Parts: sequence; C-alpha cells; structure tokens
Amino acid sequence: MKKTLVLIAVLVFSLSTFAQKFGYVDTEYILQNIPSFEASQKKLDEYSAEWQKEIEDIYADIERMYKEYQAEKVLLTEDLRIKRENEIIAREKEAKELQKKYFGQEGELYQKRQELIKPIQDDIYNAIKEVAAEANLDFIFDSGSSSVNILFANPKFDRSDEVLQKLGYKN
Repeated sequence: MKKTLVLIAVLVFSLSTFAQKFGYVDTEYILQNIPSFEASQKKLDEYSAEWQKEIEDIYADIERMYKEYQAEKVLLTEDLRIKRENEIIAREKEAKELQKKYFGQEGELYQKRQELIKPIQDDIYNAIKEVAAEANLDFIFDSGSSSVNILFANPKFDRSDEVLQKLGYKN
C-alpha cells in the first residue's frame, strides 16, 4: 500500500510540475516470451524436485528407523536404545543439513538460479534501459510485478514488445 501511495505521489508531482514521459513493461509477459527463461525455469524445477525427493527419501528412512526402534524398544538394552536414538537424531540432522545445503539462503538452488536466471534478467534490464533512452522516457514501471501497482495503464505506453524485440525475440 505504501508503494502505491508513493507511486501515485510521484506521478502527481511529475505531472503537475513538468511533463515527464513514462512507460511500463510487463516483466512476466517478457519472461514468458523468452524461451531460454522457460528452459532455465524448467531446469530449476527439475533440480528442486530431485533435491526434494532426496530429502523426502531420507525422512522416509528416518520414519522407518523410528518405527523399528519403537517396535524393538522394550527388548533393547539401555546402551542399544541410546545408540539407536542417536542414529535417528544423526539422520535427522543430516536431512536438515542437506535441506539447508540445497534450499538455504545461499544454497545450491539459489546459486543455480543466479547462474541460469540472472543473465536473462540482466539482458532484460539492459534492453529496458535502451528502450527508455530511445523513447526519451523518464520512467518505466513494471506492471507485471506485485511490488508496484498501476491502477490504470494506457496500452500505448506498454514497451514490453520493444524489449522483446531488443532481446531478439518476436511476439
């Protein structure tokens, strides 16, 4: 809500003090029309599914170990009970560490995303800058993102197809 109010204030100020040119792009639309993004996103989904399955398999193994332990608990000596409990705890710790390794803040999924998606995002950003310079635009807003809301956008200001064209793609 704050961002919307700031955006409206900027637009009102801009329009009242001097005429500034602005345009908007729909980055979701642009990304959907770039085959390499679709391929990269699919590859990320595959990595994620593979790693998730690996983690789920470990948790299934932990569940099996725990059920076996519960069934045999009354027959085990104190030392064997402690040993089995420690094995289960160690396996749980292993699963959590693996989860952090794959899906943590600086995990492998983040690194793969940087490797596969960031170059595409950089290309889009550079194309947007070129479109803005060529059209003498002062602002370009992203109508495809949830972080900035445009309540009304005249389609004549949409520069998404120009950005795709700059990137070498056709609609």
